[in-house]
Amino acid sequence: MTAYVIARVNVTDPDKYENYKALAPAAIKKYGGEYLARGGAVELLEGPDETRRVVILSFPDMDAARGFYNSPEYQAAKKEREGAAEGQFLIVEGL
Repeated sequence: MTAYVIARVNVTDPDKYENYKALAPAAIKKYGGEYLARGGAVELLEGPDETRRVVILSFPDMDAARGFYNSPEYQAAKKEREGAAEGQFLIVEGL
């Protein structure tokens, strides 16, 4: 069953964040993931203001999504994100 990684990220150092953006796509692809949304325009329909960057990834299943997040490749990218952004990441099982 498809799984989605949803990230809401507050970029605090855009220059340093570029290092993360350079590494993350290869890790996503290696574990069967693909970008569905990546920091595009956000229109609030309800609830508190959302000013964070929103990223949505699709993976074949929950195990693949977990494998991506815990992989050495993504952990290296995540290390580059430290000091450049703060975020919330979650995995949601699809239908």
